[in-house]
Amino acid sequence: MATRSTTTRRKKTSGRKKTAGRKKTTARKKTTGRKKTTGRKKTTTARKKTSRRKKTTGARKKAAGGRKKAGARKKAGGRKKAASRRKYSPAASDTVGKEMKRYKSGKARSGPGGKGGKVKSRKQAIAIGLSKARASGKKVPRRKKSS
Repeated sequence: MATRSTTTRRKKTSGRKKTAGRKKTTARKKTTGRKKTTGRKKTTTARKKTSRRKKTTGARKKAAGGRKKAGARKKAGGRKKAASRRKYSPAASDTVGKEMKRYKSGKARSGPGGKGGKVKSRKQAIAIGLSKARASGKKVPRRKKSS
């Protein structure tokens, strides 16, 4: 018969101690109804208004109608519009129309006598039409000089 040693064997345990009264949770609780906020936090308090006024140089006069509306815009241009007149004659617009038709069908060509390359942009076709209208003496405004 084999003799056993008198020391008692211990059970193997992981290095952790068990805490009494604490339960293990298997899964995390999901939060419902909570939205993630993105961007700036909205404030409910109104901004403090300052009673400071801008100094005027005297060049600007007070409006006769009293206070200006908040959404009103200042009109551009100093001159008042007279009854609108045509800048281009109807014949000039016909010439441009014909050139546009040529461009759409793919037959419009640039250069003197149509010996250049194909017209590839709508703007270019309009410019050629206006140029032809000017050459034939129709009412078209002068070309803007590029500086």
